[in-house]
Amino acid sequence: MAQPKDFGFGAEERMVRDGARKLLREQAGIETLRKLVARDHREAYESAVQPARFDERLWQQMVALGWTALAVPEAAGGVGMRTIAVAALAEEVGRAALPSPLIATLIGTAVLRAAAARGCEAAAAWLGRVAAGEAVSLAATGTDGGWEPESTDVRAAATGGGVTLAGSAHFVQDARKARFFVVAAADTGGVGLYAVPADAPGLMIHPDRIVDLTRDQARVELRDVAVDGAAVVAPPGEGAAVLADALPAILAIVAADMCGAAEWQLQTTAEYARVRTQFDHPIGFFQAVKHPIVNMMIAVDRARSLTYAAACAVDAEPAEALRLARMAKAAASDAAAFCSDRSVQLHGGIGFTWECDVHLYFKRQQHNEALYGDAAYQRGRIAEMLGDR
Repeated sequence: MAQPKDFGFGAEERMVRDGARKLLREQAGIETLRKLVARDHREAYESAVQPARFDERLWQQMVALGWTALAVPEAAGGVGMRTIAVAALAEEVGRAALPSPLIATLIGTAVLRAAAARGCEAAAAWLGRVAAGEAVSLAATGTDGGWEPESTDVRAAATGGGVTLAGSAHFVQDARKARFFVVAAADTGGVGLYAVPADAPGLMIHPDRIVDLTRDQARVELRDVAVDGAAVVAPPGEGAAVLADALPAILAIVAADMCGAAEWQLQTTAEYARVRTQFDHPIGFFQAVKHPIVNMMIAVDRARSLTYAAACAVDAEPAEALRLARMAKAAASDAAAFCSDRSVQLHGGIGFTWECDVHLYFKRQQHNEALYGDAAYQRGRIAEMLGDR
């Protein structure tokens, strides 16, 4: 199946993108972001025991607009839009560096949707909860940092009519904002996926200290957490396949967030180059400034094209989706690193200060680069895929 024209980006997708851009520009601009997460550097980095700040009123508006329901199938109470629309929304979230559990929820939705597509009936009920506005986060990473299902440190044991989960999931995104987790756990039958409420007895959240101020991360510990059959969103032996099915969408979502943030870095740096003068000229007059800004633009456009191609392929060309998604994540990571570096350098002496807002995006991009594998990791996996052909 060939990809449609313009990656399938039509009127509905433009409506999602434009509506998100308008709302976030009006209610989540840079001034709001600074007040929310960066009012004081001591408070920002010494309050790890407190839940990461986000605008819960804005979250409810986002839910009312159907953002959490965007990727949920209509049969489960959602909007059922294609992955390209989800990528467009994620790009606007990245452009605003929005502190919210939306990116984690879109990733969790991709996993639940993949489980439902494989006939896991319990997944539909949890998708309905996402559509209704409950934030979800994927808890599938082991202590070694590998996201692969086999790396999970959580073990599952059948107990009567239910399952008991024990162990820890690491690097869980926006854990303190999530209402439930999709936990990967292994038993003798293989890896399964289980939906576990955040307030389940025995579940403990241990916050990590991370550089990114726009979200939080944690280790989720499960001390003999008991769940019933309704929580089994993928039975043992099916979890690894479900995660593999969801991976292209996951990588496309993270890449889209990075493209949006890189676009902000590009536009903000270009505007600064127009108004900052030196030697009686705007600094953008000089080749040492204008050429790196052009290179920023090229890097962003390349990453965005690959990201939209990957998002489109999830629905239109599934056989190519993983390869394109890895290419997109690698290109977006490169663009994030380059635009972060140039945005700081081209802001001159103030670029290194707390008062210059570029640091908020720099830190979000650093976090995104590592999330689900950086550029070098993705290229290594692409090489393996090509070698197997």
